[in-house]
Amino acid sequence: RTAAGLRPHLVGRVVTAARARVPGPQIGRVVGATVTAVDAAGKNLLVRFDNGLELRTHLRMHGSWHRYRPGEAWRRPAGRAVVILEVPGAVAVCFDAPVVELREMRADGVHPPLAGLGPDATADGFDREEALRRLRDPWRAGLTAAEALLDQRALAGVGNVYKSEVLFIEHVDPFARVADLDDATL
Repeated sequence: RTAAGLRPHLVGRVVTAARARVPGPQIGRVVGATVTAVDAAGKNLLVRFDNGLELRTHLRMHGSWHRYRPGEAWRRPAGRAVVILEVPGAVAVCFDAPVVELREMRADGVHPPLAGLGPDATADGFDREEALRRLRDPWRAGLTAAEALLDQRALAGVGNVYKSEVLFIEHVDPFARVADLDDATL
């Protein structure tokens, strides 16, 4: 939802100003660059720029992205902002995110938090077979269903709320071991 909410206000626009909490990423490097994409990869939000850089944030439990019109009052104190991107017509502010990094996109394939992600359950083209293969890895056999669903290396994009709701709706005991679940249930 966050990526979908920011995308129409950022993509295709040139960054006119950028600030980050100190210490933090050298976000000024994106000023003058055009935002080419705003995507989610599991629980990571990726803002990509035409200069080859990518801003990655992971919101964990308390972080959030907000979008404002220029000059509009923020709903949270400025001191809680960890990164701010300004483009014509919009200001995107990330509050309280514990993970904020700016890096080169070409490193995605070797960047541990991204390279090891399993298939994203919320993405179009979700690869069910790959997710099942990863969930059936012998290392996960002793995990509970709840633990396995939160393992981003097996299945990305599932958080505590969805884990709990899905298990409840499907009548699956969250403490059932993965090894004890049939493929259809898993």
